[in-house]
Amino acid sequence: MRRLPAEHRGAFRAPFGRLFPSIDEARACIRNGMILSVGDVVTHNLISGGLQPAVAVVDGYTERHVPIPLPRIPGSRTIRVRNPAGYLTDELIAAVRDALASPPTTIEVHGEEDLAVVPLALAAPDGAVLVYGQPGRGVVVTRIDPQQRRRAELLFALFEEAEPGHIL
Repeated sequence: MRRLPAEHRGAFRAPFGRLFPSIDEARACIRNGMILSVGDVVTHNLISGGLQPAVAVVDGYTERHVPIPLPRIPGSRTIRVRNPAGYLTDELIAAVRDALASPPTTIEVHGEEDLAVVPLALAAPDGAVLVYGQPGRGVVVTRIDPQQRRRAELLFALFEEAEPGHIL
């Protein structure tokens, strides 16, 4: 399990890709390639807009506190994991790898899913399109390539090893 120290949280505020006001405006960048989504609203909007993710990571909340119905990729299998806010559990990282190896898969997170962008970017094949919401700003879209994977490695390096202890 890895924990993101408070002093490194600012590194995650900058979009990990190109910021668009909406899914509709990002559609042309999303169409080609394996689609990976993080977040309930983004996943719902992709599916309702006819863009089916190969992997979706959701937690049943929007903006961390407002419960919403869990979106599921039609015909997908579901993997359920625990991942507290500010952490990347081994369970979540393993689920991401499993999901990428056998899509379509919806990963339901008990806890917080927003940092799943990092293991997805690390494990996704070149050409995959990663989509996630930037609260109050829109949707971020990035195409995975060696440069983005290196950026994800740098972000992952900001985490520190942590014992699971009482947090789960």
